[in-house]
Amino acid sequence: MVWLGERRGHAIDWFTQRWVQLTGQRVSLAGEPWLDGPTGSTDGIGADFFQRWGDLNGLTLVATTSNDGLIGGLAELTGSHFEPELVSPAIDDFYAHTSGFDLAIESRWSAPFHLVGWLISRLFARRLAQLNMPLSDSDLRGGVDSRIVKLADSNGEPRHTGWVRTMSGSGLPVFVGQYGTDTIPGHAGPVVKVVFPLPNGNAIVFLRPVVESGGGMSLVSDGRRFGDPGFYFTVTEDPGTVWARYVRTMKERLSLEVRGDTIHAQHRFRVFGLPFLELRYRIHRQV
Repeated sequence: MVWLGERRGHAIDWFTQRWVQLTGQRVSLAGEPWLDGPTGSTDGIGADFFQRWGDLNGLTLVATTSNDGLIGGLAELTGSHFEPELVSPAIDDFYAHTSGFDLAIESRWSAPFHLVGWLISRLFARRLAQLNMPLSDSDLRGGVDSRIVKLADSNGEPRHTGWVRTMSGSGLPVFVGQYGTDTIPGHAGPVVKVVFPLPNGNAIVFLRPVVESGGGMSLVSDGRRFGDPGFYFTVTEDPGTVWARYVRTMKERLSLEVRGDTIHAQHRFRVFGLPFLELRYRIHRQV
């Protein structure tokens, strides 16, 4: 892989960033704070990202307990299109106290896209130690280690929540992301915001909450235009300014339901309307 220096990084990353710049739009984060989020360095992300990023930004890792979650609970998503009291308390408990849950993952790639997944893994994911979509269940044979990370400012006030998931066998990060809620121009009500740091920028997914029958819920990124729920790439231009590209062809839906004492979830991904990956989760309280 051709290295272009500390500022530009690997050639394939640099060219990807130029695509975002050429096809996206220049955005001031002061005017569009919903597109702000942690960004990575050119040498990769890794499971220790939040420790390193916090050190650079005057933030400190704080101890977490089984009471720590991705968000403060589904009440944070209350809006005209989402009534959290209609969702099973077990799902609310998972989002509010994620540290107290174990999860198992199975992956199912659509056959025509398996080669694409392999190429992304070899060109980007494994090298960056980020967004390692498992290519088969053998990658997850040892299970998945999941931990919540909290960063606080100099006054001890919590500022950021991260969720780091790694393959137990290899230690390779599957997902390293910042989680929270936010409001965006194209949706009435709060949405879940997930930021995956990348070299000189990030990938951001905004998912709108939907109540499903039987106490289930879904998180959906299905917008049509810039500002809607969906998938965004950003590249930092200078402090306070980014180039942002809305990837309208990329959609995902995470559906959760409770069966007995286990939460079952299906995470389906589509591109150009075609399904390419499904992740299945089994989530249960630690014993």
